[in-house]
Amino acid sequence: MTRSLARPTRTLALAVLGGAALAAPLFTAPAHAAPAPSPTPSARAQATDAAEQRRVLRFWTAERMRSATPMEKLFKPRNVTRSEVRRGLAKVVPPVSVRSIPNGGSQWTGGGRVVTTAGRVFFTYQGRTASCSGDAVTSANKSTVMTAGHCVKLEGSWHTNWVFVPGYDNGNRPHGTWTAARTLATPQWTATEDINYDVGAAVVNPLNGQRLTDVVGAQGIAFNQPRGQNMYAFGYPAAAPYDGSRLIYCSGRTINDFLGSQAMGLRCNMTGGSSGGPWFLNFNEGTGTGVQNSVNSFKYNLPFLNAYMFGPYFGTDAQNVYNQAQNS
Repeated sequence: MTRSLARPTRTLALAVLGGAALAAPLFTAPAHAAPAPSPTPSARAQATDAAEQRRVLRFWTAERMRSATPMEKLFKPRNVTRSEVRRGLAKVVPPVSVRSIPNGGSQWTGGGRVVTTAGRVFFTYQGRTASCSGDAVTSANKSTVMTAGHCVKLEGSWHTNWVFVPGYDNGNRPHGTWTAARTLATPQWTATEDINYDVGAAVVNPLNGQRLTDVVGAQGIAFNQPRGQNMYAFGYPAAAPYDGSRLIYCSGRTINDFLGSQAMGLRCNMTGGSSGGPWFLNFNEGTGTGVQNSVNSFKYNLPFLNAYMFGPYFGTDAQNVYNQAQNS
């Protein structure tokens, strides 16, 4: 069985959806036993001083952003493991300030907060420019972006030149380009790239003396919530038939993955590049606000499941990543 990441792409048939062809983070489990991961999220320092921030901003020209490859196209498929996702007490952080269900993948034209909090993520992966998606969430440091684990680290290496462009629109960067001070992922993703824990985050540096959510606002975030709810997914798919220029969304009732993971599924046609884009509970189409409860992660390369996008369950370990990020 293979999967593909929503760029990254995988097979199990599962392909990860980072910025290349998505369908499942198709990774193959290593033959040797992996060390037991620490319960503490892993982090990597990024552009921590002014000179490095300027260098990263100079690196990301408009042309480099246009040519960035969806992550899903850049990595190999792998097998899925059915590890249990830890549960804890339910936790909801409400958002800072007509439903179309279901929808399988249309351009978002509703406006509202989501067009400023959601954005494209760009980084360098194994010497190549790549893209994912991300979302600004309510946080103590007003600087936290949630994304997929494979959008910060993949195949043993942390991505570099990591930036977040909220409100990206056909090459325009209306709210600027925000460099990451550090990126984080669950310990399970860091240790073995367990698809059940494909959760990442970034803490971005101030831009022009302002913090991220003071500029773009923030969505709420929730953990340990009931499954099987109506949700909205957003992202910037860059693999055909999309090109990464517009914010796309899907909506509908989620299902449980009945094959190899603990993930949730949503009928959705988004492709590579959408990886890391937010899934919302209680999304209000009028205000464009909701409570984030997952991210675009992978698709299966199987005819009867390739119409579904899968996202990790936001349990205790996802909450730990969020807490470590917001308190950085």
